[in-house]
Amino acid sequence: MTARPASGPGRPPRRRYPFTLRRRPVPWADQEPTWRAARPAVIDAALERALARPSGNWFVLGGARAVTRERSLAGTVAGTEVVAWRDADGRVVAGPGACPHLGAPLAESPVRCGTLICHWHGLALDGRPFAGWEPYPAYDDGALVWVRLDAVGGEEPLPAPVVPERPAARTAVTAVYTGTGVCEPEDVVANRLDPWHGAWFHPYSFVDLAVVGSPGAAAAEEEDAFAVRVSFRLAGRVVVPVTAVFTAPEPRTVVMHITEGEGRGSVVETHATPLGPDDRGRPRTAVVEAVVAASDRPGFAAARAAAPLLRPLMRAGAARLWRDDLAYAERRWLLRSTGRFPG
Repeated sequence: MTARPASGPGRPPRRRYPFTLRRRPVPWADQEPTWRAARPAVIDAALERALARPSGNWFVLGGARAVTRERSLAGTVAGTEVVAWRDADGRVVAGPGACPHLGAPLAESPVRCGTLICHWHGLALDGRPFAGWEPYPAYDDGALVWVRLDAVGGEEPLPAPVVPERPAARTAVTAVYTGTGVCEPEDVVANRLDPWHGAWFHPYSFVDLAVVGSPGAAAAEEEDAFAVRVSFRLAGRVVVPVTAVFTAPEPRTVVMHITEGEGRGSVVETHATPLGPDDRGRPRTAVVEAVVAASDRPGFAAARAAAPLLRPLMRAGAARLWRDDLAYAERRWLLRSTGRFPG
């Protein structure tokens, strides 16, 4: 699916201001139902195609800003403890999250001059193999940190993860949100491949939503996308109308590109990373969502300057949406795994 350009012959002129006023707000209960268009077969087919794409065994660990020269980033991927930090040159390195000496949790150890120092007995790791500790391939794409776990993924390895096209870091404001749900990655991906639920399930954020393009049951690669016209609600009648296109470039990622309207070129990347079972044996998945906002308006330079103040607000907005969407994904996993409604 190819999105139309935001300007040019036949296109409306650009608004002076990024927002507009809704003339006739439609009450939530009176909006057009979307359940007929949200056909399970269409969503399931898009999910099946996404799950069949290669990932090269790469998993998102977290935000790149969380890995500094003084602080490591640790997590669990499909039951495998992982720790990442920056070496003396500032490059991200990663490896097992347990010290090779006596198994101490390296997540709680400090970083000094590019070396991770175990807080139990002072064993130092600089990212090179040592005493049976072997590093994992790591990748810093500027917004997120990825780690390659070949034993977990079981695919043909790729030299780098499948990173979506996004605005240049120097021209954008980036914020990363992380949440956890009782479900599997495919449940998170299925949620994002259902754009019809937006204005019904998230009326505080989206209004006037219309899905204007969706793939067929056997869509070609270049047509495997959902296009949506929607308005982001700011306050009351004040909204920002855009066209967004959703694609799934790999089995644990769904990307929303703004193709028309304010912030054209901005992306929201949703990555689903399996964590491993909880104490009841249920699967847990981390949602790592990167919002990369950009604009060609001259005033956006002020937004970039205010990025430290904007990031918490952007994360809070993502957290509110994912409070609901994780409930959606958890419900889907429950129905899919048990075949029944809870009672």
